[in-house]
Amino acid sequence: MAQKILNVVLCGIGTVGGTLLEQIAEQHDFVLQQRGIDIKVVGVVDIFNLLTHEGGIDLTGFSIDAFRESFSKCPKSSIEAIHDSVLELRKEIEGTMVFVDCTASYEIAALYQDFLDASVSIVCANKVAASGDYEAYRKLKETAVRNGVSYHYETNVGAGLPILHTIADLVASGDRITGIEAVLSGTLNYIFNTISKDVTFSEAVRKAKEERFSEPDPRIDLSGVDVIRKLVILAREAGYKVSQEDVERHLFVPQEYFDGTLDDFWRNLPKLDPYFEALRKEVEEHGQCLRFVARMSCDNDTALRAYDNCPVCSVSLEKVALDSPFAQLEGSNNIVILHTERYNPHPMLIQGYGAGAGVTAAGVFADILDIVNV
Repeated sequence: MAQKILNVVLCGIGTVGGTLLEQIAEQHDFVLQQRGIDIKVVGVVDIFNLLTHEGGIDLTGFSIDAFRESFSKCPKSSIEAIHDSVLELRKEIEGTMVFVDCTASYEIAALYQDFLDASVSIVCANKVAASGDYEAYRKLKETAVRNGVSYHYETNVGAGLPILHTIADLVASGDRITGIEAVLSGTLNYIFNTISKDVTFSEAVRKAKEERFSEPDPRIDLSGVDVIRKLVILAREAGYKVSQEDVERHLFVPQEYFDGTLDDFWRNLPKLDPYFEALRKEVEEHGQCLRFVARMSCDNDTALRAYDNCPVCSVSLEKVALDSPFAQLEGSNNIVILHTERYNPHPMLIQGYGAGAGVTAAGVFADILDIVNV
């Protein structure tokens, strides 16, 4: 078996990035023996510190805690330093090179275009680029194709679930996505599954933060921004020209709770507990549950005539009957229902864990391996 060297620069060693490094260290020998892929981590960077090694950082006996401690003593970093170090490594290292973004940074996402221009592949858990400016998103994809490199972001939606690849395969094979129904926030699922007569809304939100299901700032989840980004990405992968501004937003937490500091948010959040307790009782009495649902729908003219036509996209908190597939979700699971010309009248359903460091890191790992999986 011919050996392939895969040179990796990892940006971000938080929950997902740290778990990814652990998985790479643990699976290195197996991947080398079974698939002939030698993964070399030639750089670990973030906005605070920077570590590069052309021959690969030694991950023998790897411990993420020990690594973080030693990494904190590495040379200071910056966005400019990250940019320059990756391009310098590209000049010095032959073969396949991939920049892996496990941050949520706008500044890091802004570097993708230069990296792709330099024939560095991109794998990212960061949703910013794929859900941001449409023309910039298209340019990233077109640059990757033109330069024969990869731009993968499967974990942007559904963590480790094979959602985006499935949509891409359907579209490439000539099918058309005519509708999407989805529950895409593992955080919100966890919260609404946790609320009970003994656990208030504010307590459930805090539990989601403590269990690391939510973003470091839970307001990103509660504002619906995370789900809106994911819906935009799904619609774009289905072939439609959609931006975040096109999504109808029916949110369930008043805007005033997102103004001010994070401390203000935590202090004010219990004021919502009576409302959500009344809502919980109402849906329970009617044999329902609460789900934050994302939808994309096309009329026949939009679906059949031109992908550039924008479908109707919306997000809202819905009262869902207990016999609905949405109601069956446990914990932080996600579900995506795809309506297509071929999957009609019975749609395709993809369901499973949609949050958590382990499955997200594994999804990123799979995207990395897919770069040389030929």
